[in-house]
Amino acid sequence: MFIKVKDLAIHVLIEGPPGAAPLVLLHSLGTNAHIWDAQAAELSRSFRVIRPDLRGHGLTTCTPGPYSMALFADDLAALLTELEIQQFHLGGISIGGLIAQSFAAAHPGRVASLMLVDTALAIPPAQSWTDRAAKVRAEGIGSIADAVLARWVTPPFMNAPETRGLREMLMRTPVEGYASSAEAIAAADLTATTATLQIPTLIVVGDQDQSTPIAAAEALNAAIAGSSLIVIENAAHIPTVEKPVEVTAVLTHFLTPAVTDYLDAGMNVRKQVLGEAHVARATANATDFDRDFQAFITRTAWGSVWARPGLDRRTRSLLTLSILAALGREEELKLHLRATKNTGATPADVAEALMHVAVYAGVPAANAAFRTAKEIFGEIYP
Repeated sequence: MFIKVKDLAIHVLIEGPPGAAPLVLLHSLGTNAHIWDAQAAELSRSFRVIRPDLRGHGLTTCTPGPYSMALFADDLAALLTELEIQQFHLGGISIGGLIAQSFAAAHPGRVASLMLVDTALAIPPAQSWTDRAAKVRAEGIGSIADAVLARWVTPPFMNAPETRGLREMLMRTPVEGYASSAEAIAAADLTATTATLQIPTLIVVGDQDQSTPIAAAEALNAAIAGSSLIVIENAAHIPTVEKPVEVTAVLTHFLTPAVTDYLDAGMNVRKQVLGEAHVARATANATDFDRDFQAFITRTAWGSVWARPGLDRRTRSLLTLSILAALGREEELKLHLRATKNTGATPADVAEALMHVAVYAGVPAANAAFRTAKEIFGEIYP
């Protein structure tokens, strides 16, 4: 989709259940949102994955320079305001990682966690970036393509079809967008502001990255208190494409840590699925008579089962609706039908699930569930 903010029409890909925790992923210089395709396919099972094309890249408007990390961060803030997103997880690769650091420093309360891939506090030497910008303006993107690709991937991966796709991304990047972004990298030194961050942070780097080598990642790791560093073997500057399985596994592990407090985890998931207002009412209405029961269902149903990463929210939603319909649990069925706005299960999905109920649990149960679903969907989709 395209969203108009400021002086831009920002192209953004949004996948995953509407009520899931938002995860924003920012791409690298000379590419677009698709370098995160493999990660989005997996992470959108549990997160609302948001991938914009940066200013001057992909299908987003290319404006005249100068650009800066502060400008890119402000673009992101404006986009998220339009999407009505307050707090979210934030990841970025290369310049995307610089933008992520800049945004997190300017809006620390909005970033739940930070994932910085093949990036640094600064990417020197500055002169190399200004020289590259001048060359691109004078001779076009093609004049640097071979040298850039050699830094993006390792030699064995150079003839892979994915690398051809990366070349196409690069060649289709507007000259002004690329050059002004390169100049923004030249001017960027986030050492002072990044050192103030107190956000759970994961740093990932390819072991053969020449642009932001392991030493740069180690310096970034040292600057952010409590951050962790993972090195991806046999990978260069864009491991999201060259080593998609490995990078996805690392990000998934970071974003979905092992549950140690099932009550807290359950409360978070319960709010995401049923909505903050419903959970607030249920909590406020609890008395000594049922307070332990409320804690029990939060800890077991929501913390032990719904919080598991094995199934996405949409699938769990449809399973729950089918079981409730089969058992004739009308009040709980209504509750979970309303929750479909947050789980990504559409009315069409629910209708298909209830057809299975009709076959395997009986037509009367399905008929009652269809009647209830029509009532609830009439309320939430007027």
